[in-house]
Amino acid sequence: MQLRNPTIFHGRYARWMVYGITIIVSSLILSRNSISFTRDNGFDLSDALVPQSEILHGGPGRDGIPAIDHPHFVNAMDVDFLNDSDRILGLVFDGVIRAYPIKILNHHEIVNDNINQQAIVVSYCPLCGSGVAFKPELNGNNSFGVSGLLYNSDMLLYDRETESLWSQIMGSAISGKLKGNELKVLVLENTSWSAWLQQHPTTQVLSTRTGYFRNYDRHPYGDYDVNAGLYFPVANNSSRFHPKERVLGLRMGKKTKAYPVSELEKNAQTSFVDTFAGRKLTIKYDSQSQTVKVLNAQQKPLPATMLFWFAWYAFHPDTEVFISQNK
Repeated sequence: MQLRNPTIFHGRYARWMVYGITIIVSSLILSRNSISFTRDNGFDLSDALVPQSEILHGGPGRDGIPAIDHPHFVNAMDVDFLNDSDRILGLVFDGVIRAYPIKILNHHEIVNDNINQQAIVVSYCPLCGSGVAFKPELNGNNSFGVSGLLYNSDMLLYDRETESLWSQIMGSAISGKLKGNELKVLVLENTSWSAWLQQHPTTQVLSTRTGYFRNYDRHPYGDYDVNAGLYFPVANNSSRFHPKERVLGLRMGKKTKAYPVSELEKNAQTSFVDTFAGRKLTIKYDSQSQTVKVLNAQQKPLPATMLFWFAWYAFHPDTEVFISQNK
């Protein structure tokens, strides 16, 4: 087996090559369910909607990063494994409130959840810092796994019935029988544990009892979240912001807009009205928890994705960008 060396930018080549290979080797050792380590991990890429050459092997085989298929939740009062500043993905759906700690998702990337007999898929890509929740509605085909493949450094999920590949950030299938189909995106909040707990004291929390042995206090990618390096190439690059600048990415129809946290920090108002795609939106930003929300005219939250700037730009090079008028 030939291991793929990560593509590294911004220097420090030797360190990152060693670190990248360590991640790959560790993933292979820890994997219980790896099926294939071929370049395509056993998926048919011949009919892909994106250039096949840009679908890259991420290192682990199919299911080498194991999804959580039987999530266990605990009450907020019983949580002793989260610090106030730990990031979580917060979901409010059909009267149920749940928090999915990113420190757990870093190791599993997908949670196949069920709320009131409705399948919910919560996903997180550590390479892009992107958390997205879906309501599949695929006629019972609602279980997803981690393919081990990437497009624009972003994870490709696969549904276990048809083995179609789905782009997390695009929210659509790029290959397989369901190619071209889209998943319903749910409102998911990327915030701190303390902020979520204060807002939702009765929240349920994904437990570390996942069925797998992992040190969830250890970030599997080290300081990747803050350094300027990328492991894999992307189709479009921009130096307008730091590659790992966190932005809230909003898509309405064919138009997109990014709200960088650094620009929101400059803004004098924590809540303001912005016009985008012909609609007036309310943007709310909490500096302490670095949480961004987008509300429509009826003050209902809209689905949007918090992620790294490089990842948003890779998919949306024509994106509009919010720039604060305050210096």
